[in-house]
Amino acid sequence: MERLIEKASVLLEALPYIKRFYGKTVVIKYGGNAMVDDELKRSFAEDVVLLKYIGINPVIVHGGGPQIGEFLKKLDIKTRFIGGMRVTDKETMNIVEMVLVGKVNKEIVKLINSHGGNAVGLSGKDGNLIEARKIDYKKYLSEVKATEIIDLGFVGEVEKVNPAIVFKLLESKFIPVIAPVGVGKDYEAYNINADIVAGEVAAALKAEKLIMLTDIEGIKDKNGDLMSVLSKDDIPQLIEDGTISGGMIPKVKACQIALGGGVKKAHIIDGRVKHAVLLEIFTKEGVGTEIS
Repeated sequence: MERLIEKASVLLEALPYIKRFYGKTVVIKYGGNAMVDDELKRSFAEDVVLLKYIGINPVIVHGGGPQIGEFLKKLDIKTRFIGGMRVTDKETMNIVEMVLVGKVNKEIVKLINSHGGNAVGLSGKDGNLIEARKIDYKKYLSEVKATEIIDLGFVGEVEKVNPAIVFKLLESKFIPVIAPVGVGKDYEAYNINADIVAGEVAAALKAEKLIMLTDIEGIKDKNGDLMSVLSKDDIPQLIEDGTISGGMIPKVKACQIALGGGVKKAHIIDGRVKHAVLLEIFTKEGVGTEIS
């Protein structure tokens, strides 16, 4: 009986958060180990489906870099990375789009639906959801202090998000799953950093939260201790002094974009923890770094 009472206590602890976020939209950037480990994939899908059933609207934006790399390797197509970006010629872009939209996106939709959800896959081309332009590679590579400055090809950045199709899906009780492929004015596809797409989508939807799943605990200080709470105004200095570096930079920039667009809070959390999304939303402590 005590065990059952304990379960009831857990549910009651979550009640204030359920009331607070009922009817709100939460954008989740899905990537890292949570996309690879079978147990983590299952717990992620369960989290997303539970959110939907209790009246919260999850919107998923996913990456797929490792899957793209694996496919290119099978085709014996060499990949170059400059400043953390994949150099993407026309042939590579065709494969990127095929893997992200035709394979990874559909696998995530299947995963969520197999756990009782009602997910629908999208790319930025659908309904002109993500209008893109070629990235200013000279500016970008200079900012990240790349050792060489070369044209990155079909690597893009978000020009505009047109969220009408996402709103329609949410109204119809679907769970949108978005691949980070944008469409340019010439109708060419562009490969865009998934973290940045998540931030832009969250801002366009005026989401309540942006949650970034990563493979570390969150943002750590120079002593290696987790920084549980940050202000977005702290971020420039943390990047300048090297506390935030490497792959964490696009994640915090995505958070800045979201918060600047009206999102209430952004979270960088440890996707290696089972049910990390639920723990972040429905507990006081959370499981990572909160940026507000």
